[in-house]
Amino acid sequence: MKKALMIVSVLFIAVVTTACINNIAVQELNNKAAEYMEKGDYESAMNRLQASLDLDSTMYETYYNLGIAAINAKKYEKAIEAFEGGIKIKPDYADFYYSLGLAQTDLADQVLEVTDEKTKISDEDKAKAAELKKYAAENLSKYLEMTPDTEDRKTIEELIAEINLFINGETSKAEE
Repeated sequence: MKKALMIVSVLFIAVVTTACINNIAVQELNNKAAEYMEKGDYESAMNRLQASLDLDSTMYETYYNLGIAAINAKKYEKAIEAFEGGIKIKPDYADFYYSLGLAQTDLADQVLEVTDEKTKISDEDKAKAAELKKYAAENLSKYLEMTPDTEDRKTIEELIAEINLFINGETSKAEE
């Protein structure tokens, strides 16, 4: 009996120690990512935050910070993926929806970006952009529902109206 108790105690201590070491590593990675963000090195920040998520994928704040770093690095697909991952953990965190809507809008604009006069935007890209903007409007609206007293409500409502104009304009052009 003493031997079994000893084995259980050792296993318990090992698990607790591993968890503590893991938490320290996660915190160090997040702190280093914050330093990189302050310096404008978003790629390095993203690498640290992804490593942090690899160790502990339950911290919604890390998903949010990864999304913000990705937006700053103009890696909108990565940002969308991060915000959606965070929403799975903490769906009541309103800032996820706001930031997700912005990332979707930015990705749609990037898809529609014309690099030279000879480049034409394909119908597939137009459809993708319209879908992204539709989701963006939905996420921004959800943010407003969750934070009805936000100071930037008018600005966000104007952005949603602009998105809806785009969607309706793209829909009518596609029908022609």
